Amino acid sequence: MSNKLKVFIDGQHGTTGLQIRDKLEHHNHVQVIEIATEARKDINARKALMNEADIVFLCLPDAASKEIAADLYHMDTRVIDASSAHRVDEKWVYGLPELRKEQRARIKNAKYVSNPGCYATGATLLLNPLSEQGLLGDNTAIHINGYSGYSGGGTAMINTYESGDTPPALALYGLDFQHKHIAEIIKHSGLKRRPSFIPSVVPIRQGMIVLVAFDKTELNSTTKDIKQLYQAKYQGEQFVQVREHDLEQDKFLNISNLGGSNNCEIYVFESADQSQVLAVARLDNLGKGASSAAIQNMNIMLGLEESLGISQ
Repeated sequence: MSNKLKVFIDGQHGTTGLQIRDKLEHHNHVQVIEIATEARKDINARKALMNEADIVFLCLPDAASKEIAADLYHMDTRVIDASSAHRVDEKWVYGLPELRKEQRARIKNAKYVSNPGCYATGATLLLNPLSEQGLLGDNTAIHINGYSGYSGGGTAMINTYESGDTPPALALYGLDFQHKHIAEIIKHSGLKRRPSFIPSVVPIRQGMIVLVAFDKTELNSTTKDIKQLYQAKYQGEQFVQVREHDLEQDKFLNISNLGGSNNCEIYVFESADQSQVLAVARLDNLGKGASSAAIQNMNIMLGLEESLGISQ
């Protein structure tokens, strides 16, 4: 008889669900329990498997996640929601272990964990340390730009980009300034002023770069101090690293170097006259931005080594 913990993925056939399923194939401590293909839309069959599982991953659209969560609240099962439905909900713990010192303990003891958004992961890892140290004033203007591989748009966008037609080189969206990640960025970065955030899609399958640019007069801090702040914040972290990039050796920072990884790399650049600073987070939108992060949270909840089942 297997002593493995049981996991059920509701929405296993979506982009994130498929990646979680594939990664858990190599996890020695859990067993994924499957639902028959013909029963995928049978709510009673799904709820029966949820009741059986130790951990449920919700890989569903927001509305569907909220609907099924109403039933999960009456079960003993623990839940990780990969949608954006619960990321600012006080009943749910935000699943970014590197957010602050006590976050891992909160995740470990949580019944309900909301997996962060991909852009929000990069933005929050950049902004939260500055906010914690009081470097972002009430009137500090915060401008966030993000560039993601097309897999972040789900099956429909993947099909569009892989249909054989020539894809656009760059496609802006969120142009109404209402992107769904903004609320979680504000809350979990501790921002006092709403940031502007414009995301973009580029014609690669996986990869992400998030940029936050500042006028140094609004930060009241040197670039060296900011680098040291990031280094102190993420010292000893397995999946978040502060990196140097020698612009004399390479003028380009590639978006796609971390495909398949749960790592997030942080860089800090400044203008020649030291008046401006650019903070950069590079990650995989489906790795640290989705499936790998969800498995990292599962491992923490189950008291296991965080890297189990995760490709670095």
